[in-house]
Amino acid sequence: MGIQFLNKKKTGISAGNLLRFLVVFAFTIQLIVITYNHLSGYYVLENTGHFLMRLLMGTLMSSVAALFLAYPDLFMIRYLNKRAPWNSRLIFRASVQLGFTLLIAIVVAILFTLGSNAIRPYKNELIGVMVNNVLIFCIVNFILATILEGWNYYIESKQARAEAQDLKKELSQIKFEVLKSQINPHFMFNSLNVLSGLIGKDTVKAQQFIDEFSHIYRYVLETIEKPVVSLSRELGFMRSYLFLQQIRYGKALRYEMRIPSEKLDLLLPPLSLQVVLENAIKHNSLDESKPLKIEVSYKDNFLQVKNNFQRKISLGRSTGLGLANLVNRYALITDKKAVFTLETKHYIAKLPLIKAN
Repeated sequence: MGIQFLNKKKTGISAGNLLRFLVVFAFTIQLIVITYNHLSGYYVLENTGHFLMRLLMGTLMSSVAALFLAYPDLFMIRYLNKRAPWNSRLIFRASVQLGFTLLIAIVVAILFTLGSNAIRPYKNELIGVMVNNVLIFCIVNFILATILEGWNYYIESKQARAEAQDLKKELSQIKFEVLKSQINPHFMFNSLNVLSGLIGKDTVKAQQFIDEFSHIYRYVLETIEKPVVSLSRELGFMRSYLFLQQIRYGKALRYEMRIPSEKLDLLLPPLSLQVVLENAIKHNSLDESKPLKIEVSYKDNFLQVKNNFQRKISLGRSTGLGLANLVNRYALITDKKAVFTLETKHYIAKLPLIKAN
């Protein structure tokens, strides 16, 4: 299982959809303005052909003008969404957005009026035309910015809901894989075989084995739904897990732990250590003459698990699902990443430790 679900999708209005909208928007605005000017006597149309020509040219020019309005509007909206969200700075956001919307409209209106006059001088006085255009551009850009704000919010909300749903499905799958990896038939079968052998030989140790075995599965069931647990609880699980493994492997498996007491309240995903420890036992040979030595220590806000590397000769193919799931689970709760490195003689896993809020 990969971690692609963590990659954020591109949000916002696409260029193609924006362009199509602006053409329709410009056509609608021109239709309203031309009709109003004709009926009010400000600019009387001669005939239908004149109307269609004005509508075509006006739509073309307005589409270009709308582009010059829309892109600054979208930049403003996205910038303010980060710096001054509506839900936390309402009055400031409304004031800044209104002022910026009007400023954009005024600048674009003046530039387009001067440009149009240079191409084909207006019959009416330039100042009057400019004032009229500024008013129209301000109203139009206020409407445009409002539509873009609503559209952008709708798209981002829709994408956020889709990503949340994808994340929920991915999280459910991760939980399933983690649970499946902990309660696996091989571990249970081997543990029951060991227990069966102990019952006839050492009843005291057999009782200890049962206690630690039940502690492991109680811990799994209690923490599987939790995003994080304390380091103290995770280390308690580790002791139970390694107790069972030492009963099975004897002196071929050794471990030592050096964790400052003041760090025991730090957090990490539950069963993280099981993944790392199982990985060490699975991929290394264990022999009393060459024991597997596991060192668990604290270093620079990481829980470091280090073991001597002695590869098994008959090592089967590794799926890598355990470590991949662990990486995924960390990615759900923090930007810090688990690090796994293989040196010449040692394998080192570094698990980030998280401070409680």
